[in-house]
Amino acid sequence: MRVVVQRVNSASVSIEGEVVGKIGKGFLLLVGITHSDTEADVRYIAKKVAQMRVFSDTEGKMNLSLSDISDASVLSISQFTLYADCRHGNRPSFIEAARPDKAEPLYEYFNRLLSDQYGLQVQTGRFGADMQVSLVNDGPVTIVIDSIS
Repeated sequence: MRVVVQRVNSASVSIEGEVVGKIGKGFLLLVGITHSDTEADVRYIAKKVAQMRVFSDTEGKMNLSLSDISDASVLSISQFTLYADCRHGNRPSFIEAARPDKAEPLYEYFNRLLSDQYGLQVQTGRFGADMQVSLVNDGPVTIVIDSIS
């Protein structure tokens, strides 16, 4: 599992011109799932995201997590292209991305963990849809997290 975490002041996702998810301060998450991912990978990444200390404290140091920030939330977007293989030719291969029948349940489990276990407000796009994502990156702070397997 691979997640790109972007600290944002705001972010939204639209499908066919309709906003389906919108947040203020928090994280925009681009979520990729590969064939070998399991629920253990999802739990590992969810914990990392929920506890990641990249928000500034009163001294300006990145020392606070999402739960330390009032009204912080998450916009989670499924993105199979995180597993693009660009080593050969000019057209990426996506064979390392999990098929939708495996990826979608793990993506939904990830979002439920963030919400139910870690108490985060989670907005999402729509799995497999053509989405337009807008964001105001804060910092910018962008971090890539890979799971353990």
